[in-house]
Amino acid sequence: MAPRSSSTAETWSEEMGTEKAGAEKPGPEKPGTGKTGPAQTCSRDRSRAHGALASASRTRILNLLRSSPTPLDVEHIAIRSALHPNTVRFHLRVLVDAGLACCRTDPQGGAGRPRLVYTAATAGCGSEQPDGFQLLADILASYLAASSTTPAQQAEKAGQAFARRQGPPASLIADPSAEESVRHVIALFTELGFEPELHPHGQDLQLRLRACPFHALASKYPEVVCAMHLGLLRGTLAQLKAPVTARRIRPFVEPHLCIAHLSPRP
Repeated sequence: MAPRSSSTAETWSEEMGTEKAGAEKPGPEKPGTGKTGPAQTCSRDRSRAHGALASASRTRILNLLRSSPTPLDVEHIAIRSALHPNTVRFHLRVLVDAGLACCRTDPQGGAGRPRLVYTAATAGCGSEQPDGFQLLADILASYLAASSTTPAQQAEKAGQAFARRQGPPASLIADPSAEESVRHVIALFTELGFEPELHPHGQDLQLRLRACPFHALASKYPEVVCAMHLGLLRGTLAQLKAPVTARRIRPFVEPHLCIAHLSPRP
């Protein structure tokens, strides 16, 4: 398949917001052969999550769940997302199956049919990282910042190395277009909790990251944490063989906003 080219960021943005017919239902999984180890399980789970987040509507619903201080039911999500309740139910099933959202019965629901409410997995399913992980991250970031003469370069290499270890998603098609590549990037950063938004900016695109899950650490060591995110972004695009490049990340343009600049490759 030959890559499709996009001449302007406006075209990219329009494509990003348009969901393709027939792309909502994930295809059947191929039966595995032999034993499944932790690496294969992790790769399979990540592929499922990426597939779930390939839809702009599901990304929007997940961001609604993550930003809500309380669990939401289908009707509330439908109103906030401007989607039909039946469409919302379908998207929620996909998110729950991918491990990105949780569903439970509202204990304060009235008589009659139980009321189901939903939360994002990182907010309501006990998947928050323990304080020990935050401490470990702080120790490693502070050591790299203090011991290296080029902490940003080393951190960017670490991000690229992580992207190489993850490899391209199993759902990736050959020679992805710019639009398809950016969709994968948005899915990855949504999965990580960044709440990414795509905005045209001249001939480029801005990937606006409004909810850095490492905000406290990035505030202390931006030369390490933000550079690592740039490396992850560049490494992911390299693994995709994308016709897109990440030029830079501008950290803390606002207190809770970082901006990555994406450009089509020459």
